[in-house]
Amino acid sequence: MRRLAARGAAGDVGEVAAPAADSTDCAQGRSRRPPRLIDLCAIWDPGVFLPAAGWKRASGTARRRLNEAETLSSVREAQVERLEAARPCRPGSRERGPVLRMARQQPPPWVHTAVLLCLLSLTGAIEIPMDLSQPPTITKQSVKDHIVDPRDNILIECEAKGNPAPSFHWTRNSRFFNIAKDPRVSMRRRSGTLVIDFRSGGRPEEYEGEYQCFARNKFGTALSNRIRLQVSKSPLWPKENLDPVVVQEGAPLTLQCNPPPGLPSPVIFWMSSSMEPITQDKRVSQGHNGDLYFSNVMLQDMQTDYSCNARFHFTHTIQQKNAFTLKVLTNNPYNDSSLRNHPDMYSARGVAERTPSFMYPQGTASSQMVLRGMDLLLECIASGVPTPDIAWYKKGGDLPSDKAKFENFNKALRITNVSEEDSGEYFCLASNKMGSIRHTISVRVKAAPYWLDEPKNLILAPGEDGRLVCRANGNPKPTVQWMVNGEPLQSAPPNPNREVAGDTIIFRDTQISSRAVYQCNTSNEHGYLLANAFVSVLDVPPRMLSPRNQLIRVILYNRTRLDCPFFGSPIPTLRWFKNGQGSNLDGGNYHVYENGSLEIKMIRKEDQGIYTCVATNILGKAENQVRLEVKDPTRIYRMPEDQVAKRGTTVQLECRVKHDPSLKLTVSWLKDDEPLYIGNRMKKEDDSLTIFGVAERDQGSYTCVASTELDQDLAKAYLTVLADQATPTNRLAALPKGRPDRPRDLELTDLAERSVRLTWIPGDDNNSPITDYVVQFEEDQFQPGVWHDHSKFPGSVNSAILQLSPYVNYQFRVIAINEVGSSHPSLPSERYRTSGAPPESNPADVRGEGTRKNNMEITWTPMNATSAFGPNLRYIVKWRRRETRETWNNVTVWGSRYVVGQTPVYVPYEIRVQAENDFGKGPEPDTVIGYSGEDYPRAAPTDVKIRVLNSTAISLQWNRVYPDTVQGQLREYRAYYWRESSLLKNLWVSQKRQQASFPGDRPRGVVSRLFPYSNYKLEMVVVNGRGDGPRSETKEFTTPEGVPSAPRRFRVRQPNLETINLEWDHPEHPNGILIGYTLKYVAFNGTKLGKQIVENFSPNQTKFTVQRADPVSRYRFTLSARTQVGSGEAVTEESPAPPNEATPTAAYTNNQADIATQGWFIGLMCAIALLVLILLIVCFIKRSRGGKYPVREKKDVPLGPEDPKEEDGSFDYSDEDNKPLQGSQTSLDGTIKQQESDDSLVDYGEGGEGQFNEDGSFIGQYTVKKDKEETEGNESSEATSPVNAIYSLA
Repeated sequence: MRRLAARGAAGDVGEVAAPAADSTDCAQGRSRRPPRLIDLCAIWDPGVFLPAAGWKRASGTARRRLNEAETLSSVREAQVERLEAARPCRPGSRERGPVLRMARQQPPPWVHTAVLLCLLSLTGAIEIPMDLSQPPTITKQSVKDHIVDPRDNILIECEAKGNPAPSFHWTRNSRFFNIAKDPRVSMRRRSGTLVIDFRSGGRPEEYEGEYQCFARNKFGTALSNRIRLQVSKSPLWPKENLDPVVVQEGAPLTLQCNPPPGLPSPVIFWMSSSMEPITQDKRVSQGHNGDLYFSNVMLQDMQTDYSCNARFHFTHTIQQKNAFTLKVLTNNPYNDSSLRNHPDMYSARGVAERTPSFMYPQGTASSQMVLRGMDLLLECIASGVPTPDIAWYKKGGDLPSDKAKFENFNKALRITNVSEEDSGEYFCLASNKMGSIRHTISVRVKAAPYWLDEPKNLILAPGEDGRLVCRANGNPKPTVQWMVNGEPLQSAPPNPNREVAGDTIIFRDTQISSRAVYQCNTSNEHGYLLANAFVSVLDVPPRMLSPRNQLIRVILYNRTRLDCPFFGSPIPTLRWFKNGQGSNLDGGNYHVYENGSLEIKMIRKEDQGIYTCVATNILGKAENQVRLEVKDPTRIYRMPEDQVAKRGTTVQLECRVKHDPSLKLTVSWLKDDEPLYIGNRMKKEDDSLTIFGVAERDQGSYTCVASTELDQDLAKAYLTVLADQATPTNRLAALPKGRPDRPRDLELTDLAERSVRLTWIPGDDNNSPITDYVVQFEEDQFQPGVWHDHSKFPGSVNSAILQLSPYVNYQFRVIAINEVGSSHPSLPSERYRTSGAPPESNPADVRGEGTRKNNMEITWTPMNATSAFGPNLRYIVKWRRRETRETWNNVTVWGSRYVVGQTPVYVPYEIRVQAENDFGKGPEPDTVIGYSGEDYPRAAPTDVKIRVLNSTAISLQWNRVYPDTVQGQLREYRAYYWRESSLLKNLWVSQKRQQASFPGDRPRGVVSRLFPYSNYKLEMVVVNGRGDGPRSETKEFTTPEGVPSAPRRFRVRQPNLETINLEWDHPEHPNGILIGYTLKYVAFNGTKLGKQIVENFSPNQTKFTVQRADPVSRYRFTLSARTQVGSGEAVTEESPAPPNEATPTAAYTNNQADIATQGWFIGLMCAIALLVLILLIVCFIKRSRGGKYPVREKKDVPLGPEDPKEEDGSFDYSDEDNKPLQGSQTSLDGTIKQQESDDSLVDYGEGGEGQFNEDGSFIGQYTVKKDKEETEGNESSEATSPVNAIYSLA
């Protein structure tokens, strides 16, 4: 039995440990990376987490099968692949590595790509709801280079949203494209998408050109990219007759393809004329240009012909060139196949050996230009005898191991996602035993424009400030052009509220008329970027955009995110509360993102509850609630175990699961990582799988999958089936397993300037195969005695080449790892010191910040031992004032900080820190901008104006201070205010000073949360990094009357069943002159509500008594205080519930007990009892006289348990004739028979017409003759029934 230790639903917060087994993929020869913690991206359905890095590390087969999982939408398919990837590769080993165990997720993140963008969504821009007015926004468009199939209609996409809905028009080659004049061209309804129809004829080539879409409504115009439309071309191969190619054996040969130019370029491959693929190896291979290269021709190359084929993408056609035939001249005409594997094949065939020479590229040097973000492909194809080997190097550094890969038998080097640091000189070395040759390729990295700050939509309230920023980089540096509504900004009408400063547009005091769509176009010779960003001016109170009262379920100890999308203008501030109380949730286990989402880093049981998000701006507030339920994880606590069984026996695999009882559990089984078919010989139960009559085909791995809708757990075991009279083949399964013994006899060989070979002898694996070796190193200069991980190797390796850094005195040791754990470290190797070199890098994280007003402290992160590259590491620190032509000041420092003294207050400096050792200096360092220390601001805001907005908020406006008086970085303007007094007499108020901050350089702000009906004082200051500046002139203002707070200590008492007493205290904050109280109350009984009653009281009244209308109903009271402005916050209470109110019978009994204590009720009961006694005596006398009691037709039905009862537990006696008298019993068919009566049965009917049931009960039909007697008998019967007598008196 094996299982993974870390799980997706438990353990570290938001992380899952990767499988510890770092085995080698035998088929591919690849080694997996060391185990590490993989950060998770939730996302997310709440409580859903899977490793995002798993896709990147999957093998090619795994990726292909994971793509199949997309169509299946199955988590298990992906987990099967990860299980397969964890298998070790020891020959004959049945161990399959650790079993993957993680939370089951629906759906898997590799199926839905949106999960990969979850972090981006947390900081995304706020969208305007579509029911509000807004300028157009392009939502869909065709790619910039749009290549179409000439056989299909042309579709050029352009979709946009806006309110009102936008209209569309197009330009072609920068001129208006009149769609109405061309019958082939149409535009889709409610869309800008162009459709060009060729069903009635026409040539698609006539429509090639550059198209641009314009989406317009009354608030602005948005533009699409310039879409270059091209028609795919697949020209025919020119006819040619090819003579046989004659070549000497051992000579190089190039067969040129020269495919016809297509759009896009065709895919080239070589085959024989009989459509057999040409076998390629390091001697014969196809170049990137499509030509076929022979490093040396052999006699067997003549056995086939060679045809170049071109496959065109859009037409799905393959064109074949006429085939080449080879005629090989040889000194040994016998093609002896046994010589192909001869150790000296060429000498055996009489072929002269030659030093390498390059077939492609020519010469010893070349250059290549590549764009940033693209793939760089370098190619070197060499001839020679024997066939040369190709190796790749980069001058002055190593190849980027994370991006570089070798292709075409090492003849090509591909570097993916090229960046500027990949520029430089690369060289390929072709070598065989006769010599070597080198070719140098100079790589220059240019860049089309790419975004640094893409302009985003700007949503402002009237009077607010804002800015649009459009920053891009590229090589060469791109130019920036601003447009508004598709027109150059220079030709647009002037706007006094708008200021253009290079790549930034600044808006001040925006008004409704400022609404527009702005375009930023940044371009260089390699391309362009076009972005739309609208400016929308709205005045909207907060609103919630998600459904209300959502329920989210999440697994214990997981990470989750509660979303609360909102909108408002000005942009509201959003706060989270739990269970309607407590402070704002942020910090610690909680984190609130810019878009309002609340992340809980690790879910605990106490996190369950109702979370409320409240969005607030000056126009109001809105709130929404999310209910979070925490569920226990699914765990397999008794797992299936490895078993060895004889053929024909019965095997049981246990799988007992513990899960959250509120979730539905499903247990399924996999065999060899495929769904198991449960046949007749198998029985699947909730906690086990039984296999009857085990056969050889049952051998394999069995995985138990326990899953709920939120998570899952896996456990795996291996079943070995033995033939009859056989012994177990896997003896390791029966032997105890342990950690491996330490490796020994470490030896260093192949000593080189930057590398060394380390060899060791493995220790005993103790019945568990070794999966990995970890090589560690220690150096004796910077951190002596501290061991660091150097590299990791698969368990099948005991020798490896280690890459080393200059001037490090290395010592190595090796640790072995198997399924059980790690061995003790080996004894250290001998030391090896590499030669020194100048540093190849400089210290990172260089900063310049002032600690006092007249200094600047320069700090950096010191370099470690493996980057020092030499003795006496030191740092050359340079600085000078920015934007001056001063000479650089410099000093040499051995530490990690330097303080520059006697600096002016807060001025920018250019700073450089360069590493140096005794071998030389490092590369030229980058320039960093730092600032000297700040001093307190020297000026205060002036002309402070106060405008009262309402009873709790004021608007402030002030004149900004001059920049030179700030003496530092302006952090904010700050208002200090305090409540001087209340306008209500004799009301004590707290004069504690409060503050309101207004970040940035702004001239206005709003102060809220004031107390109504109060006198306030206010002062303004400007704040920088040092602190507050001087205070402005003190301003006084008065807030108007507001609504009061809720009455305090509202108490409801019920002294008896007839009255309810109410008491309350005055509000803590009257917020004005109280004019009275309003009480609303309503009676309710379960879900039934009575009529609401409203009472108004004077401001001095604090008591009230309510007379109950009935003793059963409860009352709900709502009380609020009033001022002239209106009613304030209400407080609600309910009258006490009677004991055991939930049981109707108990309520009825309690009510009767209360009535029984009254004197009038006791007297009434005594009178009724006396009357009943008299009636019983009369009844007894009549019976003794032989009175007749006729049976009433079709009415004598006994009182059964199904008879209706009143809700208070009493019976309904409204039909008293249906009740039997005392002394009668019910027969089997429900009729009544007398137990002791000597009456003649003939009296009940006419002679023999009466009939009897089997139990003797009478069921005869009454005749008309007896009707009168029956009437008389009824009167007698009613007289003798005590209950009927009581009701007849009533």
